[in-house]
Formats: sequence, structure tokens, C-alpha cells
Amino acid sequence: MSSAVGSRVVVTGATGNVGTSVVRLLAHDPGIKSVRGLARRTPAWAPPKTEWAGLDLASDDANPAEKFEGADAVIHLAWAFRPTHDPVATWRTNVLGSLKVFEAVAAARVPVLLHASSVGAYSPGPKDRTVDESWPTHGWPDAAYCREKAYLERALDVFERDHPEVRVVRMRPGFLFKRESASEQRRIFGGRFLPGPLARPELLRFLPDVPGLRAQVLHTDDAAEAYRLALHAPAARGAYNLAADPPVDAGFLGELLGLRAVRMPPAAARSAIAAAWGLRLLPASPHLFDAVLRLPLMDCARAHRELGWHPRRSADEVLREFLEGMREGDGMDTVPLRGRKVG
Repeated sequence: MSSAVGSRVVVTGATGNVGTSVVRLLAHDPGIKSVRGLARRTPAWAPPKTEWAGLDLASDDANPAEKFEGADAVIHLAWAFRPTHDPVATWRTNVLGSLKVFEAVAAARVPVLLHASSVGAYSPGPKDRTVDESWPTHGWPDAAYCREKAYLERALDVFERDHPEVRVVRMRPGFLFKRESASEQRRIFGGRFLPGPLARPELLRFLPDVPGLRAQVLHTDDAAEAYRLALHAPAARGAYNLAADPPVDAGFLGELLGLRAVRMPPAAARSAIAAAWGLRLLPASPHLFDAVLRLPLMDCARAHRELGWHPRRSADEVLREFLEGMREGDGMDTVPLRGRKVG
């Protein structure tokens, strides 16, 4: 496929945070002929040029190849964050399901595969400088999310060796947010005991400042634009870091929210998270907290240079929009992104 003009694109995980942004962008791209969105539960949402089909990658009977027939590209975004207390279940969906997708791409002779990797695939790295795509991708082995993302990097190494005819692109974004994903992400990471109004800074007395808690964020629509550009770039292969500036830490958030940052030892913060997670009051695990403390900051020069990609929104714009969406219970007309305003 020399370019994406006239392309038929299949998107897995099409009703989630990233999937809805990718589908919406491709549906309005005159160079895309059609979009097939795959999800466990098909939505009522009906963007132009888009058809829906059911696919549950965790099912033993799942056969993605029949969904990929005639496609010019597959964008693989499907991912399960929960149940965080059952890593076997997420492994079944995320890793075994992704291996089914890779095998189906080869079986259906799809010439392009775009895969959603993550900053979470990276091995521990620096917080005072950025690293490029050559940084090791062994993840943080104690966190299921990082372990799964890193494993799939190795699987794609083998896939590229065995199928050089397939153009493989791996997107490695920072943490992705948009207004419509606020309710979903509150449920995934904060749980039902974290109501949306707690995002109002006037309800907080201070902001914990944990050493090492410094990360990069990105608007989901900006990530979707990188996928679209990669479809149209026949020379694009390999990994691309994606993030907005500046990196986010307690000082940055304190200024954004008008709160005083108070230093908290990592052990104290982790103990609180571990206790809440152990009591099933908090879905986000202490293992993921450990990983975030160690994730490197990414250099995005390759995406700027080769894809012509630049994020339209800064980190503070991303977080302001997301927090407003959390307060208002914003969402979309898909099951994963259903909105809910919590009192």
C-alpha cells in the first residue's frame, strides 16, 4: 500500500478512548474509503463511512481474520485495563488477543499494521532528560499493564522478522486523555468511590508531591492524528514516541489547580494506594504506581520529523479539559465511554 488513499481500514477497540478518536478522524478523511470498527459491544454511534462488527478477543472462538478480509490496514487498539486483581484475565485479552490479531493480519494479507504500544512498554529510565525509541522496552515486570505492553513488543519483533511484507508501526504515547473519556477513566483508575466533583481543586487542601512522579500526557485526538498520518506515510515503520509538553509533576499540577504541593515519601503514597487496592476501593494497583515512578520521559523528534506530527494541545490544555469532563461526567454514546455525573 503506497498510501492510505482509497483505503479500507479496520480498527479494533473502536469504541474506547483512542478508538473513538481514530474512527472519528478517519471517517472524515477524504483519503479513507471505509472504516470497520470492531468492538465487543457495537454502539449506536454512526460516524460517516463506518460499519460496526462484534469481536471479543478474549473469546476462544474469536477469528479476527474474517473481519480483516479486504482491508488495506488494521489499527489495533483493543485493550482491557480491568480486572486489575486478575492479571490472567487481562493477559487473555491483551496479549493472547493481540497475538490473534497479528496472526490474522498475516492470514488476511493485510499490508499495514498499526499497533498501540505505550510509554508503559519502556524499561525504567531518566526523569531529567528524554529518551528516543531505541530505549529498551522491557517494561516494569511487576505491573500487568507494562508487562503486557513489553511482551507485545517482543511479539512484534518476531512478527516483523517473519512477515517483512507487512508495514508495522508501533505508537508509544504518554498517558492519553480527552473530555469524553473522563468518566471511563475515573471508573478504571479511581473507582466508584472517587466522584467526579473531587476534581474541583477547591475541595482539595493540598497536592501530594511524590519524588519521581513525573510523566507525559497527550490529548487522545492528537494521538489519533499520528495514526492517521502514519497511514498516509508509506515509509513510516517502527516505533514513534508521542507526547505533549511540558511533562507533568506536582509542581505543574499545583500551578494548574492553584494548590500547594506537599512533599510525600514514595513509600507513604504507595502504602496508601496498596491499602485501598487491597480493600478493592481503588482499581489502580500499587504496581502501576511503582511503574509510573520509573517510566522515562520520551523524545518525540522522530514523529515530528518523519510523520510531520505535532500535538495541537499542550499538557495543561489536556488536563484542564479532562478535569472539566470529570466534573461534568462527560462521555460518548459507546459502552466504554458512557458518561456519568457523580454527586
